[in-house]
Amino acid sequence: MSDPLSEVIALLQPRAVFSKRISGAGRWGVRYSDFGQPSFCAVLEGSCRLAVDGERAVTLEAGDFVLLPATPGFTLSGFEPVRPARVDPKATSAPTDEVRHGTRGGRPDARLLGGYFVFDSPDAALLVSLLPALVHVRGVERLSVLVGLVGEESNEKRAGRDLVLTRLVEVLLIEALRLAPGDDAPPGLLRGLADARLAPAIRQMHGQLARSWTVPELAKTAGLSRSAFFERFTRTVGLPPMEYLLAWRMAVARDLLRRHDLGIAEVAERVGYGSASTFSTAFSRHVGQPPGRYARAG
Repeated sequence: MSDPLSEVIALLQPRAVFSKRISGAGRWGVRYSDFGQPSFCAVLEGSCRLAVDGERAVTLEAGDFVLLPATPGFTLSGFEPVRPARVDPKATSAPTDEVRHGTRGGRPDARLLGGYFVFDSPDAALLVSLLPALVHVRGVERLSVLVGLVGEESNEKRAGRDLVLTRLVEVLLIEALRLAPGDDAPPGLLRGLADARLAPAIRQMHGQLARSWTVPELAKTAGLSRSAFFERFTRTVGLPPMEYLLAWRMAVARDLLRRHDLGIAEVAERVGYGSASTFSTAFSRHVGQPPGRYARAG
């Protein structure tokens, strides 16, 4: 069976990791403006408060891991009332040493290892929309180990650094997302895969992308009536089934055209179109330019 979560992460093409240590003590708080790029942090010791725009504030404790696939504005602070210092991550140069907030010196109330990376995929916005805005995983040592490895590797200039970081971040993302509680997630891929009826249909769509799927066929895979499947899929994943399938086909097609020496007819066949002309029409409508021009642009 296909693994849609791994496919989405691979297609996002994460790379270019930067990481730093952050600590705070006493009355402290920092307000980060909207960043847009994916970011993460692991709590190494102590505890603090995280308030992400549009989400409920959470208390972070030692061993916790947080992933923000699109990093909206957020506030990180201690538990005493404070006016947070404002930081624009797009304008602020990246520090090399540990960043300390609040009381200087002495043992911090909280210490975190945070970082960010980028998604190279031109379909990043679509793919990220299928993921939760905030992933908070508590007390999983594997994630802390992975974050530690990412931090070590990102601060060294060893041979093969970029490839190692890319693979570590891919594993980190998959591990975090599969540990996230999918049934409590907002509409998206995680929630769809957590649904025992919808998961087989989603895996079939990914695993047999070239097949001419219909809603009745997918509904049968899910063991639901056509109308029940359509309503449940749309409510759970956030897109109607055929719209989700089209978006995924176009994302895969863009990746094949950009990174592989394949003709348009072969790409069309791989993503479920009976002819190059039919595929070209659909691709042009979805992407805004013909597949040949898109491939030449690289």
